[in-house]
Amino acid sequence: MAAPAGAGLRMAQWVGELSPEHIPDAVRQAAVSCILDTVGVAVAGSITPPAMAALSLCATGPGARSTVLAATVRRPPQSGLPPRKPEDALATPQQAAFANATAAHALDFDDNCYAGFVHGSAVIVPAALACAQATGANGAQAVTALVAGAECEYAVGAATRGLLYDQGWWTTGVLGPIGAAMAACKLLDLDAPRIAHALALAVGMAAGTKSCFGSDAKPLMAGKAAEAGVQAALLARAGASGPADPFGHDYGFAARYNQGVLDTAALEMPGDRWYLLDPGLDVKRIPVCLSSHAAVDALRDLMARHGLGADDVASVLCDVPPVVAANLCHGMPDSPAQARFSMPYAIAMTLLEPDWGLGALTPRQLARTDLRDAMRRVRMRTGPSWNDASRRRDAPEGAIVYVELKDGTVLQGSRDKAIGGPGDPMSQAQATRKFQDCTAPVIGEPAAARLLSQLRALDGPMPVQALFDTLASASSASTVGARHE
Repeated sequence: MAAPAGAGLRMAQWVGELSPEHIPDAVRQAAVSCILDTVGVAVAGSITPPAMAALSLCATGPGARSTVLAATVRRPPQSGLPPRKPEDALATPQQAAFANATAAHALDFDDNCYAGFVHGSAVIVPAALACAQATGANGAQAVTALVAGAECEYAVGAATRGLLYDQGWWTTGVLGPIGAAMAACKLLDLDAPRIAHALALAVGMAAGTKSCFGSDAKPLMAGKAAEAGVQAALLARAGASGPADPFGHDYGFAARYNQGVLDTAALEMPGDRWYLLDPGLDVKRIPVCLSSHAAVDALRDLMARHGLGADDVASVLCDVPPVVAANLCHGMPDSPAQARFSMPYAIAMTLLEPDWGLGALTPRQLARTDLRDAMRRVRMRTGPSWNDASRRRDAPEGAIVYVELKDGTVLQGSRDKAIGGPGDPMSQAQATRKFQDCTAPVIGEPAAARLLSQLRALDGPMPVQALFDTLASASSASTVGARHE
C-alpha cells in the first residue's frame, strides 16, 4: 500500500515523529487551555436538542469504550424514564466523537482560529478524548495528540488564504476531519504511511457550507467532522487507502474547494511558527458567533466609560466588515439558534445586561418585550473603511460602534478584535467563571470543581478516563434543562 506523496506524506511524517519534548511548553499550555474550554462548553451543550439528537444515533456494542456526554446527564425523576446504567453512556470512538463534538458546538461557545476561520477545538478535542479513552491514554498523550491535530488543521487552513471561508464553505466541516484524523492517528500510534492515508481519506470526506448557520445542522456538522476524522484514522489502520494527491489533484481539495489556490509552504511541518500561538485561539466570552464580539466589547467599553444604560440609548449602529454582516444574518431572531447569529440580539442584550451569558439564550428570554424593543434600535452596515484589504486583515471581525443617545449625542467606539483573543486574553478568573457557568448547572458544583482541577493538571500521567469517571459520578443535575426551556 503506497502512501500518498508530497505535502501530505511530509505532514504525516511530522505527526508520527511528534513527541512531547518537541512541543514548547507554551504550546502545550495553549493545548490544555483549549481542551479545558472545549470540555466546559461540551458539558453545557450536552443537554441541547442537537446533542440529544446525536445521542439517539449512538448505541452500545462491540468497541463501545468511549463516553457520550449527553448520556451521562441524569434523567430528572419527573421524566418518567428509567435511570441510565453506566454502560449506556458508552459508544464507539467515532460515535462518541460525533456526539461530543455536536455538544461542543451546540451553543456556539467554543473557540475559533483565524488560520482558516475555523472552529478547531470543538472537533479535534472530542475526537482526541474519545480515542484517548478507548486506547487507555493518559493526559499528556492526549495533549500531544491535540497539538498534532490542531497544527495540521490550522496549517491547511492557513494554506487556503481565507478563500475557503469567503466562498461560503463552512471551514469547520471542511477542515475539521483533518484535525480530528491527525489527533486520532497519534493516539492510535499509526506509522507515517498509514497516517498519510488517514489524512487523504479525511480530505476526501470534507464537507460543509455556511447555509447551516442558525440551525441544528451547524453543530451536527461539527459532529460529523469529528466522526469523519476518527473514521479516517480507523480505516487507515485497517488498511484502507486514500487518494495519492488529495490536495493537488485536478479534482482535489485546492481545485474543488479553493479556486485552485493552496499555499503549499504553509503545509510544511514544522513551519516557522506554532499555530496554537500564532495566530492562536480566540476564546469566547459570550455564547454567540464571534463576529458580534468586537462590537459587543466596544459597546461595553462605551457604557462603562459614560455610565450608560439601555434607557439612555436611542440607537446603535455597528459598522463591520463584509464577513461579519454575512455571518450575522438574522435581524430579528425567532429562536436561540438564530440569536447566535444576530447582531441586533447581541447588542440589545448587552444594552440590557452588559454581563449576560448562557442564561440569555432561551426562548423565554428571547421573547422579552424590552429585548425586542432594543433590537429594533440596532442597525448594521459595512462602511467604506472596510474596502481596505489591510484593514480587513488586521481586524477580520472588527467593529466601529456609534451610539446615539436620546439627547442627540453620538458616541463612537471601536475594536479590531474581541476580548478572548491572543492579544487580549480572558483572565483566569473569567475562564474559571465560564467553565463553572457551563458545567455546574449540568453536573453540579462539586463535580464541576473536580473536573476543572483535573483538566488544569491534564498534561501528565493522569488517565483520560479519570475525566469521564468524574462526569459519571456527578451527583445530581436537578437544574438540567432549565436553561433551554
